[in-house]
Amino acid sequence: MTPTTEHAFTLSHYWERGDAISHAVSYLLLAMSLLSWFFILAKGYAAWRTRRSAPAVQAFWDAPTVADGVAALTLADPESIYAPLAQQGAAQLAAAGKATLSGGLGHAEQVTRVLRGAIHRSTMRLEGGLTLLASIGSTAPFVGLLGTVWGIYQALAAVSASGAVQIDKVAGPVGEALIMTAIGLSVAIPAVLAYNGFNRVNRLTIAELDAFAHDLQAYLTSGAGKR
Repeated sequence: MTPTTEHAFTLSHYWERGDAISHAVSYLLLAMSLLSWFFILAKGYAAWRTRRSAPAVQAFWDAPTVADGVAALTLADPESIYAPLAQQGAAQLAAAGKATLSGGLGHAEQVTRVLRGAIHRSTMRLEGGLTLLASIGSTAPFVGLLGTVWGIYQALAAVSASGAVQIDKVAGPVGEALIMTAIGLSVAIPAVLAYNGFNRVNRLTIAELDAFAHDLQAYLTSGAGKR
């Protein structure tokens, strides 16, 4: 194989021959990859801290008072996933009897309302960024395929213009263009795996939030919680 032929089969040669569209596809895939890995690392760290703080819920129940329990849970929950439920419950106890719109509700309904709001906010924090990962995982292969199709079209157009069909003149550009599909898959696969993993962690955390909210509601609406 001659040096000229070897050079024709390199990715750098494909980049040199590429036009604005092929370059734009490459830059888009690069941006998607960087954004995906940023969220994977950030969400992975947040998920690790959330799971590490899950046992701290028991510290709330082991505390002598609600205020002590809220302080212990807040300290052990840096991601503020479990602590807002205890904080909102304690705030509801302190606000009992005040003249507000929610004061027209019964005590149990007020507790349910504030705990439901706290769970909603914690769930939004847990699910932040997952839509982006899902979008990247589902669209990156097609973006790479677009680059491949456009590269093959350019290669065939060049062969047609030259009037001579030679296998080395077709195989090189087509093979280089197929790399765009591989790059698209390499962007999509980590995003999809991370999305599924974070969903699994979130389901476990949300189940624990629901259980904590149920126990907290039972406490706050009991005679012990009203004292």
